[in-house]
Amino acid sequence: MFFKIIIDTIFYERNIMVQHLISLADWNTKQVLDVIDKAKKVKADREAYSTALKGKTLIMLFEKPSLRTHLSFDIGMYQLGGHAIYYNASNSPLGKGKESLSDTIKVMGRYADILMARMFSHQHLCEMAKHSTIPIINGLTNFSHPCQILGDLLTITEKKGNLAGLKLAYLGDSNNNVTHSLLYGCALAGMHIAVGCPGDENFCPNIGVFNHCVNIAKEKGTKVTLHHDAQEAVKDADIVYTDSWMSYHVPPEEEKKRIDTLKPFQVNSQLMKHAKADAIFMNCLPALRGAEQTAEVLDGPQSVIFDEAENRLHIQKAIMLTLLGK
Repeated sequence: MFFKIIIDTIFYERNIMVQHLISLADWNTKQVLDVIDKAKKVKADREAYSTALKGKTLIMLFEKPSLRTHLSFDIGMYQLGGHAIYYNASNSPLGKGKESLSDTIKVMGRYADILMARMFSHQHLCEMAKHSTIPIINGLTNFSHPCQILGDLLTITEKKGNLAGLKLAYLGDSNNNVTHSLLYGCALAGMHIAVGCPGDENFCPNIGVFNHCVNIAKEKGTKVTLHHDAQEAVKDADIVYTDSWMSYHVPPEEEKKRIDTLKPFQVNSQLMKHAKADAIFMNCLPALRGAEQTAEVLDGPQSVIFDEAENRLHIQKAIMLTLLGK
């Protein structure tokens, strides 16, 4: 059996008066495409939005380390005329048995206008959303990374001109937040997605997510497929995507075993030849040359990794504007 049967809670009791971005499972195609269009406008004319969130405050709650998420939200809020506050959860009573999640978010809602949280537990984020009176943005959890994938879709539209009908191939460890969000993002955008990973269930996508996205894709006339052969997954792909083999939560002592298992799914120049000639290469970063991809691919002409990283700024701004009704 290739999938984990027990899945994280991806839905939550919604407060219909407040719109959140907790998982792309909660969004529809129009919402996804609308926020990408808004990001294009924000990117094209920064000055036009320079006071759009004047007087607004964003709290950035971090349980996990970050480079792109922290900087893109902080700088993004500044460029929109608002103010961002960095709040380190390690210095907070949150999660230490001294204050409940519901009390914490209710207090934050009295101070700020919007919250971005980068947390370990997706269920904890869902619990916060259930009690929140302000919009919450998932900056990353163990289950989902929606902001990254919305930024990726923005990058793909810039490079390919559209989304519908394109094929994205994802290679490597596929039981993670990036793969799950890519599955939803591609399915909702009308793209084909092929996941290439080892047959071990520990490296395969969550079965609930996979089956849900298969059904979304069927409605749009596209395919969501799983492959245990890298060349088969990449065949005729427009986009080849990979992610770190050693995520923050993986113990260092597992590194050698993981490399041995995942090596057949490394993106190298030979594998890229099985994709379309004009295929682009993506990695959400951080990336390790010689691991999930070779240096010649990461630094080569098909790589768009730094455009991809920059677009985190523009999509974060569009997300905040959207959730605040601007």
